[in-house]
Amino acid sequence: MTKVAIVLSGSGVFDGSEIYESVLTFLALEEKGVEYQCFAPDIQQLHVINHLTGDVAEGESRNVLVEAARLARGEIKELGEARVEDFDALIVPGGFGAAKNLSDFAIKGADMSVLPAFLDFAKGMHAAGKPVALICIAPTMAARIFGDGVKCTIGNAEDVAEAINTMGGKHQACPVDEVCIDADNKLVTTPAYMLAGSISEAGKGIRRCVDEVLKLV
Repeated sequence: MTKVAIVLSGSGVFDGSEIYESVLTFLALEEKGVEYQCFAPDIQQLHVINHLTGDVAEGESRNVLVEAARLARGEIKELGEARVEDFDALIVPGGFGAAKNLSDFAIKGADMSVLPAFLDFAKGMHAAGKPVALICIAPTMAARIFGDGVKCTIGNAEDVAEAINTMGGKHQACPVDEVCIDADNKLVTTPAYMLAGSISEAGKGIRRCVDEVLKLV
């Protein structure tokens, strides 16, 4: 049976994994009869956002793994336990946790670095010829994982696209219900909530993203 690793970055669009994107990914995989295992790093979040007001919750701190366990209903492992040989593909939902906890893109832009534990696992999957899907803002990490010339999309946000190109990637504009496929690198990306105005819109692209990843397995 095909088995997919899903790396989460917390719980909540503004400081962790985007909840709808994560659940839509789980659902799309289950509908295909694919087994998956969630992982997250055991680190503190960059900060905590009050999702009611959008403000930073001063003085609060949360753990990425503990928060991601909410999304995975407790069925989650620490990222360091992920082994390339155990999985056929890797999927990373979006949410600003990808740009704040798995990387520091939200702070440093094109000068970003990727969390070493995640970078090692993602590069290992790529080196083993296994497909990777990056959703929403997560494709900002593509050039760090795959190197110069990698094709990816975050939709049509010009500032983010420019940063991707500056890092050596090749950004492709893409509508919300479509995907960008870099066949050489076995990378599939889709804009999701970089463009989506509803769950159903995000779902169209995510389902297609999952379908294309599974074709590459």
